Amino acid sequence: MDSFLNYLSPFSWRYASPEMRSIWSEIHKRQLWRKIWLTLATVQSHYGLVNADQLSELKLNVNHIDMDSALKLEAEIHHDLMAELKTFASQCPQAGGILHLGATSMDIEDNADALRIREALDMILKSLSKLLIILASQIEKYADLPVMAYTHLQPAEPTTLGYRFCVYAQDLLEDWHHLAEIRSHIRGKGFKGAVGTGASFADLIGLENLEDFEASLSRELELPFYSISSQTYPRKQDFDVLSALAGLGASLHKFALDIRVLQSPSIGEMSEPFATNQVGSSAMPFKRNPIHAEKVDSLARQLAVLPQVAWQNSANSILERTLDDSANRRSILPEAFLISDELLLVSTRLMEGFKVHEKAIQRNLDKYAPFAATERLMMATSKKGADRQVIHELIRQHALTAWNAIQNGDENPLLQTLINDSSLKQWLSKSEIESLSDIQSYTGFAKQRALDFVSKIRLSLD
Repeated sequence: MDSFLNYLSPFSWRYASPEMRSIWSEIHKRQLWRKIWLTLATVQSHYGLVNADQLSELKLNVNHIDMDSALKLEAEIHHDLMAELKTFASQCPQAGGILHLGATSMDIEDNADALRIREALDMILKSLSKLLIILASQIEKYADLPVMAYTHLQPAEPTTLGYRFCVYAQDLLEDWHHLAEIRSHIRGKGFKGAVGTGASFADLIGLENLEDFEASLSRELELPFYSISSQTYPRKQDFDVLSALAGLGASLHKFALDIRVLQSPSIGEMSEPFATNQVGSSAMPFKRNPIHAEKVDSLARQLAVLPQVAWQNSANSILERTLDDSANRRSILPEAFLISDELLLVSTRLMEGFKVHEKAIQRNLDKYAPFAATERLMMATSKKGADRQVIHELIRQHALTAWNAIQNGDENPLLQTLINDSSLKQWLSKSEIESLSDIQSYTGFAKQRALDFVSKIRLSLD
């Protein structure tokens, strides 16, 4: 294909869904521009500025995007919106002269961007809902499966796999609420002219009509407008949107990073989907690299920096407007959504197709869970009157010996050495020590809290 002779962004063909790419396509942008020009003309017709024949002509040609003509014009005039405007106008001999009447470029572009952002957020929310529902099912399935928990990347105490999944789900549900809130407040610039005062429209229809004029445009476009703007809508909106997407990226990065750790052979409790013909390495045929989880972390890392650019656009917009945001907004807005879309697609595949290796889970529990029982032993002996500090030191010595045994490749001897300790026997019987060492009963409220959170997910998304 000729297109592959030149640089292509990976987001134009490798990453993200066709639907998200379509939202941020050049064609769709121009379709929105034309929709907004038509809407402006329609509302202006109520004030006698556009006649019925002109409106009919605009409606007839509104979808006739001619990229070749528009790009040829842009090469001459160096203004993409004006090139599209002239192309649209040339298709409408009667109505072309009334297009864009009273408007400045950002009356069209910023309202179109707001519409695209809202469309893209709807897609993200839908995909995130799907991921959360899948996650809820996995939480239910594994709510009471004990697994070794880790702090500082060292074995700690047992939790359940379902409860661990709740950690990810809780973050993602917060992201869903935050993104839904952001989406509900997306606003366009409205139609306020070159510096946001509406002066050009006031000259056309009268100052006294501006409130109704803009309210009609808002209704027609089904888009709320900022009541105050400069030449653009406040660039703080872009920063808020990209920050919310970056927050989603942080949640998915943590999830994917944990999956990478858990499927390393030394732990081996999970593995991501691996296709029959998938190649893990060009040099090492045995490799099963966690490419899905690694892709999530790689793209999330890129997403994290985009709000910094949006911050600069907002903070450095001097007076009523400077143009130093324009070029980077062509990439940071679409790429933030395209990355987020790909993150959700890959994370969903991970959650749908991962495998849990229960034998490996049990192996790790057998090796490390006896250490978790030491806290229970301290509490039990203290309740019977033992000196907590003395018992702590006694158990610590046994634990150090057990760690040495594990490091030498032996099984964990801790339970047996505790049972045989004469100092501990005066406080606890063998059966009591064995019972307190049963990790199945030492996961606290993990199961119930996990199941309760499933209900919360489903209630929130219902």
